[in-house]
Amino acid sequence: MGILPLAEALAYAENLGVDLVEVSPDANPPVCRVMDFGKYKYELQKKQQEGRKKQTLVQLKEIKFRPKTDDHDFETKLKHIRRFLEAGDKCKVTVAFRGREMMHRDRGEMVLKRVLEELGDDAKVDQHPSMEGRTMNMVLSAVEKKK
Repeated sequence: MGILPLAEALAYAENLGVDLVEVSPDANPPVCRVMDFGKYKYELQKKQQEGRKKQTLVQLKEIKFRPKTDDHDFETKLKHIRRFLEAGDKCKVTVAFRGREMMHRDRGEMVLKRVLEELGDDAKVDQHPSMEGRTMNMVLSAVEKKK
């Protein structure tokens, strides 16, 4: 439209039945746009809502082991870890020590190494094993498969 006085621009927008929206107030002269502002806000809200739909939320799941966890229980917990990783979640593998078990931290490390060996190429280590009080923790995430 070019440069118009404010009163003339407002009258033009009113004749069309739309709004006069200031786009760039810092420019000299200020830049305005003739548009339906309610429709613009609605479309903007729909775009944001569509973006949130495609977003995935990664959760941190936790599986607890003990240094003396038996083979069958180990296999069951390993299946749970696989299921979590396939769902796209991260998994925190914890080995909890009680009493005199603290003397044998190497058994806890062996449990975590066995978990990694059993999972093979399906998992990668996000956080290497570390001791926090009476627990040894490690965080795993799924490896993205190439197609």
